[in-house]
Amino acid sequence: MERLSGDRPVPEHLRGGVVALGNFDGFHIGHQAVVGRALERARAEGRPALVATFDPHPARLFRPEAPHFLLTTMAQRLDLFEAFGMDGAIVLPFDRAMAAVSPEGFVADWLFDRIGAGAVVTGHDFTFGKDRAGTTDALASLGRTYGLGAEAIAPVEADGAVASSTRIREHLRSGAPQAAARLLTRPFTIRGAVQHGDKLGRTIGYPTANVAIGDYLRPAYGVYAVRGRLADGRVVDGAANLGVRPQFDPPKELLEPYFFDFSGDLYGQTIEVELIEFLRPEAKFDSLDALVAQIGRDCEEAKRILSPP
Repeated sequence: MERLSGDRPVPEHLRGGVVALGNFDGFHIGHQAVVGRALERARAEGRPALVATFDPHPARLFRPEAPHFLLTTMAQRLDLFEAFGMDGAIVLPFDRAMAAVSPEGFVADWLFDRIGAGAVVTGHDFTFGKDRAGTTDALASLGRTYGLGAEAIAPVEADGAVASSTRIREHLRSGAPQAAARLLTRPFTIRGAVQHGDKLGRTIGYPTANVAIGDYLRPAYGVYAVRGRLADGRVVDGAANLGVRPQFDPPKELLEPYFFDFSGDLYGQTIEVELIEFLRPEAKFDSLDALVAQIGRDCEEAKRILSPP
């Protein structure tokens, strides 16, 4: 898959493509339906299959003080698009200038001129242009003017309600990563570089790989059964504390996975940590011995959860 910057015109061999257009944070089953339809239509019509997304997320531009909310980094999102089978992905720079473009200007300048779209597929609730004035009906109408086919995909339901990033965030904040995974079609995954910490874990027999949480949504603080994917391709099981470590002072927000039966140096390596199941909230213990005993119980429970059926 070709990864393209939206500040440059799409190359000629990818013009005329079917473009899935949206934020696609999380790339959940609803997003997959939109991108899947673009891919299906592109293959049927012999066109390139493209996906266009925005960076930063518009909510970050308009509400910079809002708590962290992202379900995927842009790098993760692009990897997911590539695994889905798209020919190209375009990252559109969402800034004040783009936010001020009229709906017709967005279709004319971005979709028609810069991207060279032959058709556009969006979700049913997609909006665009200044003050979000552009709707899917407006996109269809403007598309006819500029020779672009436009198609809006109906919402996808799962677990009795419409799949959405909002629902996934609610599940994660409430300590229900399995419910979130059903909507994502995979576990919620934090990707980051392993950094040096205060190395307290190794002094109590549980060395951890410390990863900053960055711009990701903050799931419920606590202990999780996790699966790690290492830079060399290995997949390892473990238990992780995600939170501010109330046992230690000063508090420091981290994701700290302890991988079972693993030895080696991960410092500086980028790893992925999948949250599989929530075990318990963070807690402060009366003594270090009590903490170590609880970690042992957490690890046994995580091994039970992660073991093959």
